[in-house]
Amino acid sequence: MTYILGLDGGGSKTFVAVVDEKGNLLGKGTAGHGNYQNQKVGINGVLSNYRSAIDVALQEANLSIADIEFAQFGLAGADREKDFSILRPALKELGFKAWDVVCDTYEGLRTASRENIGVVLVCGSGTNAAGRNPFGETKQIGGFGYLFGDTAGGSYLAQEAFRAACRDFERRGPKTSLRKKIADYYKMKEMGEVLDYYYDNDLYQTNLDMCKLLHNAADEGDLVSIGILKSVGRELGIAANSVIYHLGGFNNIDIPIVLVGSVVQKGKNKYLLKELEDTIRRENQNFHFVIPKMEPVYGSVLLAMDHLNIQVDREIENKFESYGGYEL
Repeated sequence: MTYILGLDGGGSKTFVAVVDEKGNLLGKGTAGHGNYQNQKVGINGVLSNYRSAIDVALQEANLSIADIEFAQFGLAGADREKDFSILRPALKELGFKAWDVVCDTYEGLRTASRENIGVVLVCGSGTNAAGRNPFGETKQIGGFGYLFGDTAGGSYLAQEAFRAACRDFERRGPKTSLRKKIADYYKMKEMGEVLDYYYDNDLYQTNLDMCKLLHNAADEGDLVSIGILKSVGRELGIAANSVIYHLGGFNNIDIPIVLVGSVVQKGKNKYLLKELEDTIRRENQNFHFVIPKMEPVYGSVLLAMDHLNIQVDREIENKFESYGGYEL
């Protein structure tokens, strides 16, 4: 029997799954931060987290590192050659006989594309876009924050929601139900009290719950909230068009546009998705949206199977989709 390990190292958690060649889940493990760029954790900290999650998964599977035929790492923060020059030596220390590492964006693409071809748009707490064409060429766009051109993701949406409420309160912007929703969230009478709370405690960032309030307000017809979500849909569409452009097109194939991250997978706001579709269609006609049904770690497992030339059929994919989350 061939044993495979997939690791998904994200901004907040590390997840590991161990499967056999038929896709049967044998063990899983979780640990803390998986992005070495987190200054509080660093490369030594994430390596320790990887080891912890791997040990739990292998123990549950009653296997050792030597039993693993191939290990695939999908890591947040694996964006540039400088990142890989730090990550590869560290990952080598784990002792797997065969392994590979990619940015977690590409593991997201593989969760919904059996041919591993298409464009993946990430809109979770942050944002990213990447693609792989039929020639195996890849391109990543964004993922480095607002200063470097990113205007999407849950953190951005939360910030824009809070800003809109502030501007309404101070009569610098249009009226929005976000003003009352955010005050109610903090159990305060008015947005002015919320502002004093932020000023008094030197708070210059808001939390992701503001993103949920934004979605609720949009669902209720708040025009400001709808406008913010449409602007993010437009930005995601621009990113998709950029990826397709840089990869020289896809030979007129029907391009899978894989939507990854809580904003697009759970939020599924109709205004955001419609603006996203319209923006892509202005430059590209042949595409369709896909929302993955399996957790990202199984994208890493599938990439490992590709390395081993294991034929992945619908039965294996169904298994991965059925395994759900990472609760232990």
